[in-house]
Amino acid sequence: MEQQTKEIIITLTDKAAEKVKSLLEKENKKEYGLRVGIVSGGCSGYMYDICLEKSAKENDMVLEEKGVKVFINPESIAFMKGSTVDYVERLQNSGFKVNNPNVKRSCGCGHSVG
Repeated sequence: MEQQTKEIIITLTDKAAEKVKSLLEKENKKEYGLRVGIVSGGCSGYMYDICLEKSAKENDMVLEEKGVKVFINPESIAFMKGSTVDYVERLQNSGFKVNNPNVKRSCGCGHSVG
């Protein structure tokens, strides 16, 4: 399902988009995209699911963000609306970080949201 509205579901920062492009090139997966969503689990009820994927699944919304294909399943859309995906480089725990205005609580480990 292609995005039909002007409503912003997910945005990628420049740093996140460049990191995805770099990973796709490094792993020789240029035709892949970034899957972003939530799955049940963790101490606060849900965890983010971020991975590289070859193609959209049935009923996925497919977005084009800064030259990166982004796949999001229908169950994640409402929870992810207005979210920004960034890439943070730290001495420990570098990786993608989701800034989600819909989060009501998160756990101390930072991996679980609700």
